[in-house]
Order: sequence, then C-alpha cells, then structure tokens
Amino acid sequence: MPQPPTFLLLLLLSTGSALALRLCSFNVRSFGEAKKENKNAMDVIVKVIKRCDIILLMEIKDSNNIICPMLMDRLNGNSRNSRNSRKGTMYNYVISSRLGRNTYKEQYAFLYKEKLLSVKKRYLYHDYQAGDTDVFSREPFVVWFQSPYTVVKDFVIVPLHTTPETSVKEIDELADVYTDMKHRWKAENFIFMGDFNAGCSYVPKKAWKNIRLRTDPGFVWLIGDQEDTTVKESTNCAYDRAGVSFAEVTAPALKSGNSPSTGESGIKAGGLQEAELAGSCFEDKRSSALLFTDQTEPLTSRKLMG
Repeated sequence: MPQPPTFLLLLLLSTGSALALRLCSFNVRSFGEAKKENKNAMDVIVKVIKRCDIILLMEIKDSNNIICPMLMDRLNGNSRNSRNSRKGTMYNYVISSRLGRNTYKEQYAFLYKEKLLSVKKRYLYHDYQAGDTDVFSREPFVVWFQSPYTVVKDFVIVPLHTTPETSVKEIDELADVYTDMKHRWKAENFIFMGDFNAGCSYVPKKAWKNIRLRTDPGFVWLIGDQEDTTVKESTNCAYDRAGVSFAEVTAPALKSGNSPSTGESGIKAGGLQEAELAGSCFEDKRSSALLFTDQTEPLTSRKLMG
C-alpha cells in the first residue's frame, strides 16, 4: 500500500533571530468517540500534533467535551504539575462551540505550544448579514495569536470547513469575515486556512474570479489550484487552502520570494511522507502546514522529517 504524503507549505519570513513557527491544518475524519478508542489512530493524531506549534483540528464531533482534554493528557502527561514543567513542551487549546445546522455538529480546535504562543482574543463570527444570512455551514472560530519570538508578532487565524456543494459561496463570504475582523480588532495580519473543499467540481476554475479574497491583491494564496491535497489515488484536487495577508510583508515580496527586510525569504512548498498516516483513519486530505522560520536554505522533506 503506498504511503500517503502529508502536504507541507512553508512560509519563510526570515530575520537573524526569529523563531521557526509551524502552523498546521488537519481535518481528522469524524473525530469522535469511535476514533478516540482507536489506539492506532490516536497515536498518529498525537504524532502529527507534536510536529506543529499550532494546529487547527477540524471535524471534531464531541458532544461530551472529551476529545481535547484527552489530547492534553496524551501531549502533556503529568508535566503540567511537575516542577520541571517549564523545561518540557506544554500544550494548551481553544475550541469552538458545536457548529452546524440541524443535528449535525462539528467543532474547530486550535492546539498550541504555550511557551511559544498565547491567545490574545477569540471570536465566533456571527453569520447574520442582511440579505446574506447563514452562509457558513460552520461559522469561522477566529483566534488572534501572539508570539514574542516570531517575525510576525501577532496574527489572526480564520478557520473554515465548508460543505462541498456550497464551497464557492462560503469561500467568497470570507471577505466579509476579513472586513469585520479588521474593524473589530484592528488586526493587520491574517491567515485563512482549512478544508475549503476548494477544488475540482466543487470550485471550478471559472468560479475563482467571483471569490473576493482570491482577487484581492493584498492576499497571497499559498496552495495552487494544481496541487493535490488529497490522499486518495483516484482524487487529484486542491481542497485544502491557505491565504495570507501580512502588514509586515507585501504581497509582491511574498510572491517573488524576497522579504523586504532580508531579501532571503519567500514561500516554498514540499511533500512529506508519513508512513503511519492511513487514509482509512482520516479525511481524504493531507494535513497542511505553514512555517514561519529563520532558515534561508530550502527545506527538504528529509529535514522536515527530523
């Protein structure tokens, strides 16, 4: 059986003393009670989480609020109460309410390393615009993170998991989320990421011209239309996406691969083999990642595996 790859997208924002920060997005297929009891699946999920500094988990189906506390136990063990806890890597999380129409509900969750990041603010977007009500199947759970160690000191992450049949409308509606959050928080750095179902028949090529953030020159879309973010051999679609807008780095600099401050930074994409990542355990997507790093040399799959 071929080993499905984990897709990695690397955003290099270089300064001499900046910390490498890896942001990941992972749609875990139907993450509920049955998967929680599957030891092999949980071992892989924990392994993937540990490779990230922040990870967005989607498709959590947890009416009893047990998934994230259980993950904290797996990730932190007894170290939170230990005298040596400062020496270890401690994780924390923020999670949305249960979102969805009718009886089908999902949650977004962000798990992050406490020593690198903290949550500045959080907000569940209210999908109540006049004449445009209830566009999102699962409203974005917007979180403003901050880190004293990175080039971009604070950034807002807007997650989205669309319903395939309404992907075009939902992705376009992110422009309204962007406008609202800029006004609400006066934030300047934004990352939109998640399982947008933004490829193949769900979002055909001709539809992109009507998606506002796609045509906004201030945004850079980091996963191209020709990428395959699935693990099924029969599917070749760029369902998972990430779009960014940073005040500190201009869109032309990102596109050209040159940072205004260093001339060494840019965007790179690569693949990473994850032998234990079984398609039957997870959504037919790869996990995606953004990496804020101070490395100026290209990052290969071998380096990322380490």
